[in-house]
Amino acid sequence: MNNNKSTIIGFVLIFAIMMGFSWYQSRQYSEQMAAQAQLDSIARAEQMAEMAMEALNQTQQDASTGVKVMNMPAYKDSLLTEARLADASIYKLSNDKVEIEFTTKGAQPYSVKINDYMTFDSTDLYLVKPGYSEYGISVFAGENINTKDLVFQVAEHTDSTIVMRLPFVNGGYIQQSYKLENDGYMLQNELSFVGLGNVIPRNVSMLDIDWSLVVPRLEKGFKNEMQYSKLNYYFSGDKKPEIIGRGRDASKRIDTKTKWFAFQQQFFSALMTSKNEFASADFDIDFYSEEEYKADGKLMACSAKLRSDFQAGSDNIVLPYEFYFGPNDYKTLKKYDQKYEKIIPLGGWLVAWFSRLIIIPTFDFLGRFLTNYGLIILLMTLFIKLLISPLTIKSYKSSAKMQVIKPEMDKLNEKYPNEKDAMKKQQAMMELYRKAGISPMGGCLPMLLQMPILFAMFRFFPASIELRQQKFLWADDLSAYDSIWDFGVNVPLIGDHLSLFALLMAVTMFFYSKMTSGQMSDDPNMAGMKFMSVWLMPIMMFFICNNLSAALSYYYLLSNIITMIMTWYIRKFVVTEEKVRADMMLNAKKPKKKSAWQQRLEEAQKMQEQMQKQQNRR
Repeated sequence: MNNNKSTIIGFVLIFAIMMGFSWYQSRQYSEQMAAQAQLDSIARAEQMAEMAMEALNQTQQDASTGVKVMNMPAYKDSLLTEARLADASIYKLSNDKVEIEFTTKGAQPYSVKINDYMTFDSTDLYLVKPGYSEYGISVFAGENINTKDLVFQVAEHTDSTIVMRLPFVNGGYIQQSYKLENDGYMLQNELSFVGLGNVIPRNVSMLDIDWSLVVPRLEKGFKNEMQYSKLNYYFSGDKKPEIIGRGRDASKRIDTKTKWFAFQQQFFSALMTSKNEFASADFDIDFYSEEEYKADGKLMACSAKLRSDFQAGSDNIVLPYEFYFGPNDYKTLKKYDQKYEKIIPLGGWLVAWFSRLIIIPTFDFLGRFLTNYGLIILLMTLFIKLLISPLTIKSYKSSAKMQVIKPEMDKLNEKYPNEKDAMKKQQAMMELYRKAGISPMGGCLPMLLQMPILFAMFRFFPASIELRQQKFLWADDLSAYDSIWDFGVNVPLIGDHLSLFALLMAVTMFFYSKMTSGQMSDDPNMAGMKFMSVWLMPIMMFFICNNLSAALSYYYLLSNIITMIMTWYIRKFVVTEEKVRADMMLNAKKPKKKSAWQQRLEEAQKMQEQMQKQQNRR
């Protein structure tokens, strides 16, 4: 026995020593790696500083001549120096959907105009305005080269293709090739390094991509546009992209491989994909103030600093990328089979499924036959109400039964007024529910099942590009707020305007709550619930919807009106008091088995009574 005990202790000690040694080695290794990384970083910085000092060459001329003084580094390669001094030219690729201008300086997109859409003030919609984007490739090829500073030469240009090259003295070149799809928004891009195997050192196996973009103001309302604008990035194999920003400044460092990212405005996106995946990324998004938004027409500044790996020492390196400049249209994005459609904010898994399976197909189906989106929303609301009508009837039937037994409930409240009798009161109420055939969750459960639909519609309308700039009644844009009164100043909680759809929605919600509040118990504990339902919720919904899309407020308005009509019809013809009482009498005659909840409640009451008796004896 003692031997066994000693053996066990020995094994434990050996295991502890091995774990301790392993931890010590791991810590030492981490410290060594950190120190080495610091030394490497210092060495690189010293090298870059030395190169910069060698390259620094100033061309100065007398100011009296009126010639511009230029300060610029000189490259070891004379052709690169010439490329820095050359004049840039603009070339265009276009199809029916989009027009993309390219500048030979940096061989990069210069402007992007979306043909099928206009801005809120009916001007051409530029997702990328001239001078609002800067895109550059940085690589070490004997010296640090950044393509954004260098003018490329055009080797080929058609309506859909442009090839630009940056030549080196040795006969090699860096090439940027762009091809626009015939009928769409996707731009194919190939970055090539040809004949530079002896120029790019063999220990250099990566390059840096730096893309910064100022997204302009495109919509009517600052808060609405900002709230639905963000930066997305996607890891291969994930169900959906990750998000940063969403209406607020944010930054993120990604040290794992990333498939694509998107600078996303409310209805349009500039998206970039690496077919080989980005090795790492630094993302940043900053929103302009409302004053800058209105004065300068700028929504947000986005930047992506990316790193791509390549095979070192090769004379023909090709890195494929894709750019998407276009609308956040579900069908358009989905056809690329890259999860791009997931950037559209349809809500979490609990509500998104309803949008994908019911709302979007119904909306698209009605859009084939109708052009009036106010009518489309009306028909879709009727369809959804019809779809959930069984739940509505079930909920109302439960409420009607509660109304019938309300006098008996009031008697129980009078019989058990004290908290110490709460258990007896609860048991008596459960017995009353059993006789009447009422489920305690009969009224709540149908309402809970409707909540995903409510939230799905809340997400769908502000993000639906189909509603953008669609007029209906007094609203000039169903995707933005409608205004019947512009205040000229910002009013707390409301904003600078009054939305009539939001106001009518709140009024109908108030009357519907008044219509149904009579079925609530007169229990003082329910007073707070009544106040919240009748007054607080309509006011809160008005404040929320006043700055959101008119389509959303219009849908809630229709929903309230249709629900009131359905409630009246159900109360008048389907679930009358006579029918409810007849059902309850029939139910009372049926033998009822006590539910598990009732059995537990009775057992709890018995235990409480026993404890009370023991306390009284003391």
